[in-house]
Amino acid sequence: MLDILSITGPIYLCILTGYVVTRMGLFTREDMRVFGKFVINLALPSLLFNALSQRSVNEILNGQYLTAYAVAGLLTLSLGFAWARWGKGGSMSHASMMAMGMSCPNSGFVGYPTILLTLGASTAGVSLALNMMVENLLIIPILLALADMDADGKGDWHQAFKRSLLGLVRNPLIIAIVLGMMASFAGWQLPGPIARSVDLFAKSSGALSLFVIGGGLVGLKVHGMKATVAQIGMGKLVLHPLVMCVALLFIVPVHDPLLRTAALLTCAMPMMGIYPILSQRHGHEGVSSAALLVATAASFVSLNLLLWGLGQVPGWLPG
Repeated sequence: MLDILSITGPIYLCILTGYVVTRMGLFTREDMRVFGKFVINLALPSLLFNALSQRSVNEILNGQYLTAYAVAGLLTLSLGFAWARWGKGGSMSHASMMAMGMSCPNSGFVGYPTILLTLGASTAGVSLALNMMVENLLIIPILLALADMDADGKGDWHQAFKRSLLGLVRNPLIIAIVLGMMASFAGWQLPGPIARSVDLFAKSSGALSLFVIGGGLVGLKVHGMKATVAQIGMGKLVLHPLVMCVALLFIVPVHDPLLRTAALLTCAMPMMGIYPILSQRHGHEGVSSAALLVATAASFVSLNLLLWGLGQVPGWLPG
C-alpha cells in the first residue's frame, strides 16, 4: 500500500497545496482561472503535441482503446441520463448535467499526472490524446446538445450539436492533437530551440494543473444537495470505471496492457474541472461544483483502492 501512496500521495498533496494557499489568501480563485487558462491554452497543448509528434501514427491511433473508451463513456452517459431524466423526473438540462458528471473524467488535470506516475510518460501522453479525441469530439457535444433541448425534449438538438462541434475549431487541445498527428504522419521535427521551448511548457502541466484543481475547490459548498451530489459522485467514481472494466473484459478488449490500465484509471478519475462552467449556462453550477468537490476528495480513497486491487491481479500494473 505504501507503493501506491507513493504514486497518489504527490498528486493529492499538489491538490491540497493549491487548496490551502488559496484558502489562506496567497492566491485567489480568480488566479486559479488564470493558471487554468495557461494549462488549457499552452501547457496541455504542448504536452499533447509532444506526445503525438514523437510517435508513429500506428502507435498513436489505437482503435481498440478509442472504441473501448467511447463505449464506456456512452454507456455511462446513457445510464446516468436515463436515471436522472426518467428515474428522478428531472429536466433535460439537469439530466445531462448529471450524466456529464458521471461520464466526463478529468483526463488532463488529474488523469495525466496519475497515469504518468503509474505507467510512464509514453502511455500517459498517448492515452491523454486519445481521451481528448473521444471527449471533445463525441461525449461533450452530445451532452451539450441534450442540455440545450427544452424541458419537453423538443429543442433543436441539431443546432446545439452543430454549435458544439464548431467550437472545437478554436479548441487549443484539438488543434494540438491535429498538429501533432500531422507532424507524426509527415515525420516533421521542430527546430531545436522551439522543440525545447515546447517541452518546457509541456513539463509545466502536471503540477500546475493539480494546483489549479485544489485552488478551484475553495469556496464550494455541498449543503442542501447531498443526495444529488452523492449520486453523481458514485456514478463517476464507481459506475464509470465499472462500465469500463466490463467493456474491456467483454466488449472491446485492449491488448496493450499499459493502455488497458490507462483506460480504466482514466474512468476512475473525478469529473473534469470545467464541469461547473459547462453547467452554468443552465443554472446547475451549484450542484456541479459541490459534486466536483466531493468527488475529488473521495477519489483519494477510491483511486488508492483501485490501484491496490489492480496490483493484486496479474497483467494490470507494471511490476
